[in-house]
Amino acid sequence: MDPIELKDRLASSLLSFPVTHFGTDGAFNAESYRRHVEWLSGFDAAGLFAAGGTGEFFSLHPDEIAHVTRAAKEAAGDTPIVAGCGYGTALAVSIAREAEAAGADGVLLLPHYLIDASQEGLYAHAKAVCDAVGIGVMIYNRDNAIYKADTVARLCEACPNMIGFKDGSGEMGLVRQVTATVGDRLTYLGGMPTAELFAEAYLAAGFTTYSSAVFNFVPGMAVEFYKALRAGDTATCEALLKGFFFPFMKLRERAPGYAVSLVKAGVRLKGFETGGVRPPLTDPTAEEERLLGELISFAENRAG
Repeated sequence: MDPIELKDRLASSLLSFPVTHFGTDGAFNAESYRRHVEWLSGFDAAGLFAAGGTGEFFSLHPDEIAHVTRAAKEAAGDTPIVAGCGYGTALAVSIAREAEAAGADGVLLLPHYLIDASQEGLYAHAKAVCDAVGIGVMIYNRDNAIYKADTVARLCEACPNMIGFKDGSGEMGLVRQVTATVGDRLTYLGGMPTAELFAEAYLAAGFTTYSSAVFNFVPGMAVEFYKALRAGDTATCEALLKGFFFPFMKLRERAPGYAVSLVKAGVRLKGFETGGVRPPLTDPTAEEERLLGELISFAENRAG
């Protein structure tokens, strides 16, 4: 997909990051993953991100990322697929090229490994990835990869295929400066954990969409919340926040990494053979899965 076409497509509706499915041997379960992606593609999502943060990018071998991306493309129909890439610059460039060869419509550059970096270093890192591929590139602003507005503007000027800015920092002053500086040159994606909790603030800051983790297992309700948000339907948004998202947040906070582990458990509860999470993440307890099941029932009763 042409980068500008991808930019416009991603801005048009909700986004999500499918979990990566593993078999009993711990290897990538492509068959179950394809079934899940095909199911998700039947809902109103503007794009799906393969091997992203919720897809356990950090636990995948770099060689696995292209396999996950290819499987997503095979199952997604006309839904665009954006692949995760990251680590140091050389490895990020290699992963981005392999994702492009596997059919990805774009790549999301996740924060680099471990160390902090200067703005000049972040610029060179992101530019190298943009220069390496012809597909659209989005940067993920969070943790040790915080891009200042001037750096984002320089990347936009130097890289025609730089199309998106995803924020997981929650620093609203910074992200508002980015949107004010760059304007509609980019698509802006909210990327905080359980993004629905922050969606109203991001919308006010000039963001057009966000990535919904819970779309993985309650896609109908996730779309309902997104449409209510964009329509200014505060009553529906508050009902869903109180009935689902606030209790989910409380459950998520029980252990580090549950922002991923609970989502994967939710997909299992929907009947998909996802396997567990890979270490160092841990799976929820049986009691926590029971509580999660009650939240899924709430979501499905609204839909049904």
